[in-house]
Amino acid sequence: MRKGILIILSFAIILGFIFLAKNPIRESKNVILKQAEKPAFVMATDYTPESYGLDFTAAAEKTVNGVVHIRSLIRQESNGGDYQNPYRDFFDFGPRGPREGYGSGSGVVISEDGYIVTNNHVVEDAVEIEVVFNDNRSYEAEVVGLDPTTDLAIIKIEAEDLSALAFANSDETKIGQWVLAVGNPFNLSSTVTAGIISAKARNINILREAYAVESFIQTDAAINKGNSGGALVNLNGDLIGINSAIATPTGTYAGYGFAIPSNLVQKVSTDLIEYGVVQRAIMGVMIRNVDARIAERLDLDEPSGVLVDSLTMDEGAKRAGIEKGDIIVHIDDSDIKSVPELMEYVARKRPGDKIMVSVIRDGKEKEFEVELVNRQGRSEFLAKREPNNSLDDLGIEVAELSEMEIEELDLDGGVKITEIKAGKIRNFTSIKPGFIVTQVNKKPVEDIDDFLEIVENESGGVMLEGIYPDRSGKYYYAFGK
Repeated sequence: MRKGILIILSFAIILGFIFLAKNPIRESKNVILKQAEKPAFVMATDYTPESYGLDFTAAAEKTVNGVVHIRSLIRQESNGGDYQNPYRDFFDFGPRGPREGYGSGSGVVISEDGYIVTNNHVVEDAVEIEVVFNDNRSYEAEVVGLDPTTDLAIIKIEAEDLSALAFANSDETKIGQWVLAVGNPFNLSSTVTAGIISAKARNINILREAYAVESFIQTDAAINKGNSGGALVNLNGDLIGINSAIATPTGTYAGYGFAIPSNLVQKVSTDLIEYGVVQRAIMGVMIRNVDARIAERLDLDEPSGVLVDSLTMDEGAKRAGIEKGDIIVHIDDSDIKSVPELMEYVARKRPGDKIMVSVIRDGKEKEFEVELVNRQGRSEFLAKREPNNSLDDLGIEVAELSEMEIEELDLDGGVKITEIKAGKIRNFTSIKPGFIVTQVNKKPVEDIDDFLEIVENESGGVMLEGIYPDRSGKYYYAFGK
């Protein structure tokens, strides 16, 4: 009997050691959060994911005071139709159709003196903007600048000593890393959800603007209507992205959310605050991903990199010596494996910046120094456009054609519509960004001055004639003044 008891006790002790080996007792760690220095933007302190457990409370407490609820009064002209905004299922626009309604979104405080970053689609059509903090303080806000090409906007409130979120380096984020999404879904203020980064440099083809940049951080942290413009943060509570969209068959959370990387957010925010307009740099190339078929045809070791399909201007890549058919594999110290990676990297630069571009040509790697240019093919910064009643009424941004575009398209001149916002063009036509206006009411258009003069002096109906660079034939659009 006593022997049997000893055997049972011995067996129990052995099982206990096995359990402890597979489930070691974890020592609790007190995490000390160092306060980041606060210049114009707050920069994150050193952060390593391995130094944090799965306690999200410190990050949540640090973040909720820097994420605000944005309520917008939106007014659009109605033509009896129903403008289908691509964000409608993500951002609560109120009543459907181009009419007056209220929208609800989120924003992130990025400076102590009241600058707030949010999504362009949250505030672009707003005539009144209210910002509400976690403690129910409320402020009126004004739009500082909009950038539809990245879906970012800056608004400003009159306040001081605000809790600004620190910018982390989004290049250092890793797939599988824990993150928190903070925002105001369904008008539920200061909501925090947790998940992981499930992909990077994701393109979901939601932005329809010319020169659009999509290189989203993908996460499975729950994001819903009203989360637009909210924060995606690491476990230190530092900003790694601005939540912008979801992939869903129902209009609500289905497991996939997308955030604009913080490095791109910081650059665009700085431009909008300092210059009033984003100083976009371009290489002057048309590009596409290298897939397995292209890799096989070009005898590449792997389907990775970006193929140069064509060169769009004499400046930038062409002047540097890059040719059609080159495979871009590195820019500076960064590997380039896909179009979104290249687009994001270049979008973080400004005209006049120089980058080192490595390409594969005829099986050999070559390196070129490329001076980036603006959309007109020049290296200088763009001046902030002064308000123009005609362009605002039409709801468009326009740009003049480069000499190379005029030559390649065999035109005498023209004006390219680069952005379409609230206004007559959106409400009464189906014009897409990229359309080149060559005539207005049968009168030739050579440049922006021509375009504005003709439009302003016309009465009654207006007929636009023009082309799309990637389509054949002429297109005609009409609207009433």
